Amino acid sequence: MNDMVLRQNVLDELEFEPSLNATNIGVSVESGVVTLTGHVATYMEKNTAADVVCRVKGVRGIAQDLEVRPAGKHRTADDEIAKRALNILDWSTTIPDGAVQVQVEDGWVILRGTVEWHYQKIAATEAVRALAGVFDVANNIEVKPHVSRFDVKRRIENALNRTARVEPSDIHVTVDDVGKVTLEGHVKAWADRNLATRAAWSAPGVRAVEDLLTVG
Repeated sequence: MNDMVLRQNVLDELEFEPSLNATNIGVSVESGVVTLTGHVATYMEKNTAADVVCRVKGVRGIAQDLEVRPAGKHRTADDEIAKRALNILDWSTTIPDGAVQVQVEDGWVILRGTVEWHYQKIAATEAVRALAGVFDVANNIEVKPHVSRFDVKRRIENALNRTARVEPSDIHVTVDDVGKVTLEGHVKAWADRNLATRAAWSAPGVRAVEDLLTVG
């Protein structure tokens, strides 16, 4: 697929997404790498745009240069954003009570704390990113579970075996003593690469994932 066709497919998919206003989003493509420019109204729309691009066939990479420009003249005050963020975190059944602390500076939310599972760390971002006035979220939450690296490796490999679209024999998994996972090998499509990294992040004990997988 050439870059002109891929660019049009990305534009069409952005326009097709009902939760996204793509009017002010620019798209350029070079060698299968998509660059998004322009602006959107919320941080959630910024993330949605990247998710939309990932599901387009032929995409090999994404450069995200979108800005968040809230609609309207009035911005939500930092203390109000912090209050709403803490309330929504307290209501979450996924995140342990008191595990996450919130700091807000000029609409930028910084999350700190410690959890046992990576999905809990991600859940914290998901909980606050749709709040009005949020420009971006820095997730500095640490993941500190109590599992061995051998158990982590086994769980990831088992997850890959259960994934129909990924050929596990094409992916080599290594885990070091501090919970860093390295994925090496190749997959057929960008979406398959995302499935493999998602499988790695889903295992307890994972603190970082280095994705060295090639697409093609």
